[in-house]
Amino acid sequence: MPLATTRRSGLVDQVIEQMRSAITSAEWKVGERIPTEPELVTALGVGRNTVREAVRALAHAGLLEVRQGDGTFVRATSEFSGAVRRLAGTELRDVLQVRRTLEVEGARLAAANRTDQDLAELTELLDARDHSMVSKDYEIGVDQDAAFHLAVVKCSHNPLLAELYQGLTEVVRASVASTVSTKPNLATIDHQRLLGAIRDQDSDRAAAEAGGFLDELIADLDLD
Repeated sequence: MPLATTRRSGLVDQVIEQMRSAITSAEWKVGERIPTEPELVTALGVGRNTVREAVRALAHAGLLEVRQGDGTFVRATSEFSGAVRRLAGTELRDVLQVRRTLEVEGARLAAANRTDQDLAELTELLDARDHSMVSKDYEIGVDQDAAFHLAVVKCSHNPLLAELYQGLTEVVRASVASTVSTKPNLATIDHQRLLGAIRDQDSDRAAAEAGGFLDELIADLDLD
């Protein structure tokens, strides 16, 4: 990793914080298996029981998922997003409907509040996303798509809205990733008009564009 060697006081809490940091910093990414128990014992310089308690606490918080015989995997990057995943289950339509509510307002505020630096970042993210989708590199493209939409909401400069939205994107990313390779229309949805509205600082048009593509996704599900 490497993780810093812990002090001997409050070992479990310290290990929890170090492991949480590895998750929130994306050193351990959502969906990936974390190091094995012996590897964590060695890296942290603590006993097996301490590692097990830390893993159990993070699993209870929704950040980790223990799969017997397969290892422990990152489930979410925060307690909030972990709670959302538990509530949402596998019903993509429900998540998309909530996501639409947040993303439409996020796009509206982004158009009003974005900076030149924000716009440059959005342009770079969308160009990378479009290149991956055209190349049919869907795994990377889905990650880049999620990063673009999160960046749009962050451009609202409303930290609470961004945190709420980020809690949903992990659920949506996991669900969309499982279908995008078999549904090419999900990969070819054009976000250039959304970017253009934000560039022009046209809040109403940005909100309409953000709602429009999510309506397409929801309608596509209704046809299944």
